[in-house]
Formats: sequence, C-alpha cells, structure tokens
Amino acid sequence: MKTVAELDERLSRPSSGLLKDFQSLQGDLLVLGAGGKMGPTLSIMARRALPAAQRVIAVSLFGSDQVPRDLETQGVETISGDLLDDAFLKQLPDCPNIIYMAGLKFGSTENPAETWAMNVLLPAKVAQRFPNSRIVAFSTGNVYPFVPVASGGCVESDPPGPVGEYAQSCLGRERMFQYYSLKNRTAVTLFRLNYASELRYGVIVDVATRVFNRQAIDLTMGHFNVIWQGDANNMALRSLMLADVPARLLNVTGPEIVSIRWLAEQFAALFGVQPVFTGKESDTALLSNPAAAIAHFGAPEVSVREMIPWVADWLKQGGTLFNKPTHFEERGGKY
Repeated sequence: MKTVAELDERLSRPSSGLLKDFQSLQGDLLVLGAGGKMGPTLSIMARRALPAAQRVIAVSLFGSDQVPRDLETQGVETISGDLLDDAFLKQLPDCPNIIYMAGLKFGSTENPAETWAMNVLLPAKVAQRFPNSRIVAFSTGNVYPFVPVASGGCVESDPPGPVGEYAQSCLGRERMFQYYSLKNRTAVTLFRLNYASELRYGVIVDVATRVFNRQAIDLTMGHFNVIWQGDANNMALRSLMLADVPARLLNVTGPEIVSIRWLAEQFAALFGVQPVFTGKESDTALLSNPAAAIAHFGAPEVSVREMIPWVADWLKQGGTLFNKPTHFEERGGKY
C-alpha cells in the first residue's frame, strides 16, 4: 500500500462473511459518531456490503468538511450535528440498525464532566431515542483490570475493574445500554475493542515511530492486544447479527499477546537501528481474550506479522500519520 486511497480501500473492504451476513440484514444503517478514526472506513465498508436500496447514514460533528465529502462520493449519506443536542437527536431518521461509535477518550483527564456526558449521558439518550433498533455500541477493553500476561487476557464473564475516569465512564456507557436493553427489549452488542491499528495510527505505529526516530520506548506496559482496523470494521458490522437481550458482551482484538520489546526489535531490524528502551516489563497488562469473537467470525484476516512490514514501509516512504498517540503505556488511567 503506497497511497491513502489504497489504504482506505483495504480498510473498507468487506469480508466474505460480512457480505453473506448482510444478505439477511433488513433496513437502513445509521452510524453515530462516524467522524473519528474508524468511522469513515466502517461506513464505506457498510455501503460496499449492503444493497444499494438500503441507506447508510453517517452522523457526526465532523472535524472537517472533507470527511463528509469523501463519504458522500462513496455513496454514504451524511448528517452533521451534535448528538448531545436533544432537538438534533430527535430529528435523526429512525433506522433498524445502528453502529454507535461516539465517545471521548483523549482529554478526559482535563475534561471529566464532558467525558461523562459523552460516554454515559449520550448513550442513555441514544438508547431512549432508538428503542426498536438493533445496536452495536463500541466499548473498550479498558473496562477490565490489569491481569497477568500469562493469563491470556480477560474474558467477557470476568468482572470489570476500570482504572481511571475514562475507563469508569466507558463502563457507565455499557451500563446505560444494558439498562435500556432490558427496559425496552433493545437488542445490543457491546463491542469491547482494543486496540485497532492501521498504517496512520495505533500502538504498532506508535512503537514503529519511536524506533524510527530513535526515541526511547517505555516497557512498563510490556504487552498489548491489537487488531487490524479493517478486521475490526468487519467484526463490528457483523456484530449486528449477534445483538441480543440482555446486551451481549464481545471482546474484539487479535489472538496474539504482543510484546512491546519484541515489536520494537522487529522494527529496529527493518530500519537498521538499535531500539532504545526505558523501564521494565510489568507482570500485568490490559489484555482481552477474543476467543468468543473468533469463534463467531473466524480469526482476523491480517496478523501482527503482516502489519509490521506494512507500517515500516509506510513510515520509510513518508506516509501520512494522524499524529494521535494511543498512550498505550498509560497504567494510571489518565488520557
């Protein structure tokens, strides 16, 4: 992949499983919070997978005019506005299928009130507004506690243990959807994702960039999970078929538990440099076990070993980056 267009095509390419699932999906699809890092390619993937008669509508404040223009050229309808505005939320079209992606993570430590409004109040509003829809609500593995690396990661039945206000508010988001799922018999999948990665951002890009720039890499959070964003998009859309009452929990990530040290060494070899490390690996990390998702959808199509040379080539050719660090090394829950 040499261009952004090639990358976005790959990230929005529907899998055979998604194409098959969407043959039986009835009605239009509404993507709420579609203006973030994943929303545009997910919306385009949905458009590519659904028959032309079924609408895909992307809703967001949108940080620039370019994103909705790009979506419109791909056949995705767009609506710009503030989801926290009751009048705006009320006038959105009723859709039987919703992907809910709205949320606030970075800046949550400086803006705790806004974090709770976006991550807890808004989900309650959306769940009340669309009681008859099938909803996939994006969540995060941050709702889990740190666990021993040797454990293989938390499974869906493990009790939550969020660290910090951001993670606590994400658990609050889940609780709102769970409450209204039971109250209104709304079918919901809670999509616990960590971490999606592509060539412009993600933990793999963070580590690669530090190695490339000869910057020190903190080993304290020594291990992590990751999934190619295209695979995450596919699984999110396919999770509409799994939505249930009560809300279904689903861990979504790759099957590998990746060592930060090992990853840095792979990039160092590709770049012809020596990696610089600080700190020491902890015995625990924020890890999820995706066995249930893999049982439903199969293994991700793109592995970590495939992503590494893609990211290295992208950096060496000066490819566009989002310059939005994941702060994967954070262990205190402050973002």
